[in-house]
Amino acid sequence: MQTELHVRKRILGLLLLFAFLFFLLFLRIAYLTTFQSAALTQRGIRQWTREGTVYARRGRILDRNGDTLVMSATAYIVNADPRRIDDQEAFVQLIAPSLSISEETVRSRISDRSKASVTLKRQVPVDVVDELRKLQLSSDEHIAGLASAILFDEDVRRFYPYGAFLVQTLGLTNVDNVGQSGLEQQYDKLLRGVEGRILRTVDGHNNTVYDSGNLYVEPQDGNNLKLTIDASIQEICEKAMRECYQVNKAQAVHVIAMDPYTGAILAMCSKPDYDPNDPPRNEVDALRQLMRIRLISDAYEPGSTFKILTAAAALDSAATHPEEGFYCSGKIKVDGDTIRCWGNPHESESMAQALQNSCNPVFVELALRMGSETFYGYLRSFGLGVKTNVDLQGEGSGILIPVRSVKTVDLARIGFGQSVAVTPLQLLTAACSVINGGRLMQPYLLEEVLSPDGQMLQKTQPKVIAHPVSEETSMTMRRLLEDVVSIGGAKNAKIDGFRIGGKTGTAQVYKDGRIVKDVHIGSFLGFAPADDPKIALLVIVDEADVPVDYGGTTAAPFARQIFADVLPYLGVKPIGAISTEMVTLPDVTGQALWQARQQMETLGFTVLTDGSDGSAPVTDQMPSPGATLAKGGQIMLYTQQQPPQAQTLVCVPDVKGLSLAEAASMLRQRGLEMEINGSGFAVEQIPSAGDFVQPDTVVNVTFVFPNP
Repeated sequence: MQTELHVRKRILGLLLLFAFLFFLLFLRIAYLTTFQSAALTQRGIRQWTREGTVYARRGRILDRNGDTLVMSATAYIVNADPRRIDDQEAFVQLIAPSLSISEETVRSRISDRSKASVTLKRQVPVDVVDELRKLQLSSDEHIAGLASAILFDEDVRRFYPYGAFLVQTLGLTNVDNVGQSGLEQQYDKLLRGVEGRILRTVDGHNNTVYDSGNLYVEPQDGNNLKLTIDASIQEICEKAMRECYQVNKAQAVHVIAMDPYTGAILAMCSKPDYDPNDPPRNEVDALRQLMRIRLISDAYEPGSTFKILTAAAALDSAATHPEEGFYCSGKIKVDGDTIRCWGNPHESESMAQALQNSCNPVFVELALRMGSETFYGYLRSFGLGVKTNVDLQGEGSGILIPVRSVKTVDLARIGFGQSVAVTPLQLLTAACSVINGGRLMQPYLLEEVLSPDGQMLQKTQPKVIAHPVSEETSMTMRRLLEDVVSIGGAKNAKIDGFRIGGKTGTAQVYKDGRIVKDVHIGSFLGFAPADDPKIALLVIVDEADVPVDYGGTTAAPFARQIFADVLPYLGVKPIGAISTEMVTLPDVTGQALWQARQQMETLGFTVLTDGSDGSAPVTDQMPSPGATLAKGGQIMLYTQQQPPQAQTLVCVPDVKGLSLAEAASMLRQRGLEMEINGSGFAVEQIPSAGDFVQPDTVVNVTFVFPNP
């Protein structure tokens, strides 16, 4: 009886224990399903789903003709699942070379096995991803097993089809597709777009489970920008500056081209630069220097190009007139300081001749005649001392001594381009107001904003900021500056048959507050055609390492080269009679391109090239050595090998209406040679267009200039 009672007590105790445990379990379940419900649900979602960003395709940047300068290309984010990597060291050895990242980087990122996914690299090109996918399909089970831990997510990267082209102006983006510099930064909000999202279900091994409610939110692409930049003009400037940089052995060279009537920037180029498709991101300081848009940020003493503004102000204020006589003794004293002319005394000269001679004492006198109030009134109207408000970040305002602080000797030096500092864009914008009828225009780069489907959302209208000088003064200055090129000190920019106006300049270089001896900044500011300018440009050569580093020798010849290529492209026809003096052509093959160009130009010919560097050897010339050509005609110099000869007949293209350079390029691309008759534009060809001929056949093309 006692034993039975003991058993019953034990059973009751066990029942009470189980009831208590069940009650605790009930409380735990109640706690988890009420107070912890939201947290556990989120934890579960994190375990069986993977969320990723679908990056929006950043908008394209186009030139004014619709050619793509920057676009977004397909790329991938390469991730790895550390939990699926059995042999970490073998994985590191396999993946690091393929992704071009250090082994230590891969090793550190896959070391945390608590994570289901770690990012190895962003913006990986498609061809690299294709190679990684081949590893996953490898017949070697060990390699395939290691590669199976690699995961891919969609990404985009910026692609620059032209490479090192308009580099500083276009700018860069970072790996998150956010603008870092240039137009990419200026218009980041317009270009960026809206990111999308992807939510996918995964199993315990992190494999995607399809047909299980995966969510994809499509990204919204960014807007496209159409610029005022003309890719053809930009390429002409790029080619000229590459050659200028090498020939002059300069610290840097720059050019900026503008439509003088609207302020639209047609080209901007600075050398040295870099390839934006592969920027030196590991060299932070070097990249920062190469990214700087020095054409808008750096102020410098302009030297004699500034005399354009002084002359315009003096004429407009009636302080002088073109025929007024002056006398240059080679120096002038102002408040005890002696200001010298740049060369020998010019003696008796008119104001127009003083501009041609770039005579410092005359421009000192003109500045002093106007006085600080009048002269400064014009300088402010020209936009000096303030930003132009161009649509780029990092613009400088130049340096203009406050009028209340300017001394007489300062005013005298400002008259010929010293004791004043301007940015290149500031100077060119001011000079354009002198030649366009007297309107200071706000420079700009953005022409239109276009939606992803091509609808115009915004258009920039030219904006007049001020009216510094009258139309009469502007007309007079165009004529005077044309004489500076045709008979004055800027003859190296002269082109037979075209009306060019402009002014050279040679500025001093300051380092640590002192003038560096025998080191200068040479420049040329010009426009064409002189009677109705379609383009104005400023070429700057910074610290050339050549025996003569004045602007007339370092900058003007390359401005001439740009004008020679750009004006026919803009539809400007040559005027006047071309010299009929016949010259026998020398053989320049084997010479460096810059030497051959110099020799031909000395003989009076216009030289066209196939776009190679100035140091490349000339491999062929057209017309051939020994042929005769009228002085002022065009010579084509080639530095690249001819294309391989075709084994079949070639169809002769139609070259009628093309320039000599365009016709030569088209025929040479087909493996044909060209015999030139005359100069100008093609009007007749033998064999005719459409005929099938053997490779290397000579096509006789007749060129003439249309009647003016």
